[in-house]
Amino acid sequence: MPDRTLDLDAIRSEFPLLERRVHEQPLIYLDNAATTPRPRPVLDAVAGFETNFTANVHRAVHELSAEATDAYEGARKAVATFINASRHEEIVWTRGTTEAINLFANSWGGSNLSEGDEILLTVMEHHANIVPWQLLQERLGLVLNVVPVADDGTIGLDAFLEHMTDRTKLAAVTWTSNVLGTINDVAAICSAARERGITTLLDAAQAVPHGPVDVQAIGCDAIAFSGHKMYGPTGIGCLWARHELLESMPPWQGGGDMIEKVTFERTTYNDVPWKFEAGTPNISGAIGLGAATTWLRSLGMDAVSAHEQHLLLHALKLLRGMDRVRIIGDAPHRAAVVSFLVDGIHPHDLGTFLDRHGVAIRTGHHCAWPLMDRFGVPATARISMGLYNTTEELDEFADRLVRVIDVFG
Repeated sequence: MPDRTLDLDAIRSEFPLLERRVHEQPLIYLDNAATTPRPRPVLDAVAGFETNFTANVHRAVHELSAEATDAYEGARKAVATFINASRHEEIVWTRGTTEAINLFANSWGGSNLSEGDEILLTVMEHHANIVPWQLLQERLGLVLNVVPVADDGTIGLDAFLEHMTDRTKLAAVTWTSNVLGTINDVAAICSAARERGITTLLDAAQAVPHGPVDVQAIGCDAIAFSGHKMYGPTGIGCLWARHELLESMPPWQGGGDMIEKVTFERTTYNDVPWKFEAGTPNISGAIGLGAATTWLRSLGMDAVSAHEQHLLLHALKLLRGMDRVRIIGDAPHRAAVVSFLVDGIHPHDLGTFLDRHGVAIRTGHHCAWPLMDRFGVPATARISMGLYNTTEELDEFADRLVRVIDVFG
């Protein structure tokens, strides 16, 4: 069984958050698609910087700065290894997926797109992969071409192909839906786009933490992801893009460290990736994210994926066996995320009552309003499992969910 592949007792002991009690109940945390807790190796890495060598990077010759720079750039190498980038200079630090997409939209999009060009999106996109393109659309007169979602929550390759036109210049697609858990066939999408000369950007926020990632094998041009969804700190994330693509992109923000030389007549810019990293960066965040990738690699991402799939099947069995519960989406290839409704109970009420029983879930539109509209619901309840969760926790969740349903009658 996948449960035996990972040493769950050892893994759970790494998470101080799991020792908490909420409303006098043991915490069952099932909101990992929003934010994951941090294991001790990440907490220790951040504390180590803040305690032992707090200094700015790249800017001084003293020992503390050298140590900070080594740790900061070492984290970049760790992240590059984690996603199998061809070189560590392809990793651009950002505040997260949202900033990474905005960076790409303003830098690559602002210099490569013009009036009438089309951007291919899907109905299942997070707002972070919609609004930046709408802002660019208003500036440049672009066209947003949206691929629909089937009733089971999937998008077939044929649907993508039908929406690719001679004017399509970019396909910006979510790899894994944060609402439905649907895992799109991004390798096939990227291959089809590449044959047509279309640039590809993947929102990988919900994909990178849950299984092996190889950007070279996928064949995409760029991906964006966040640290806090993969057991790292908040306020840190990455844009990965092919080196030649980054070389061709202009800086997005100006300031210190992204320059080579500044005069009032002319500024020359730093090399990739530093030309995109203006100002003092989130040094501790980067170090923490590097530690998170190292920790995940030590567990084995195949084992992580297998365990989470085991949890997913268990959760689906439990929910499908309950009266009045309706699961949204039924994709055959999906991550450990389940959105559902309970007849007669608003998702917000459901979340509030479960919280009183120590169970943390997500309720609302999940920053995916167009997808909510597609399924005709204002909100859903969502459970999202992480590598440290257990089937026993899911059993407890199901028991408490039944209690809540009984309360409402």
